[in-house]
Parts: sequence; structure tokens; C-alpha cells
Amino acid sequence: MQPIMANYTASITELKKSPTQILESAGNEVVAILNHNVASAYLVPSKTYEKLMEMLDDYLLSKDVQKRISEPFTPIRVSLDDL
Repeated sequence: MQPIMANYTASITELKKSPTQILESAGNEVVAILNHNVASAYLVPSKTYEKLMEMLDDYLLSKDVQKRISEPFTPIRVSLDDL
């Protein structure tokens, strides 16, 4: 059985009938949209989505940094006048 990763749930029928009411009742929480009692989608508040995207961006950037730190490199001497 698939776990539902939200504190609030709504059926697709409820979502079609009154999407605003579902959003208002959930507040800033994620809502799992169920189809035959299986989560088919998640309705995520915009602030939560933005935070998730920032976290994902930070994670991917840290992976890139770790990769570049582990690569060998030869420093190049540059004078300030050359810059």
C-alpha cells in the first residue's frame, strides 16, 4: 500500500467541486489528492514549493561543489593588472 505523505486529503471529486475550500481548510499544508483511495497528486502551497525548489537547488549546488573540490587542479598565477 502506498503511503500518503500529507496530513490533509481530498478526492478528485471534492477538488473539482470546491478547490478554494480545500486550500482554505488545509492552510499552509500539503493536500494529497486521492483517486480510489490512492494518492494521485499532491497540492502544494506556493511558499512550500518555493522552499522545496530552493532546497533542491542548494543540494544540487553542493553536489557540484563537492565534485569540483575533489578534482585535481593546477593553480594559474595571474597578476592584478591582467584582471
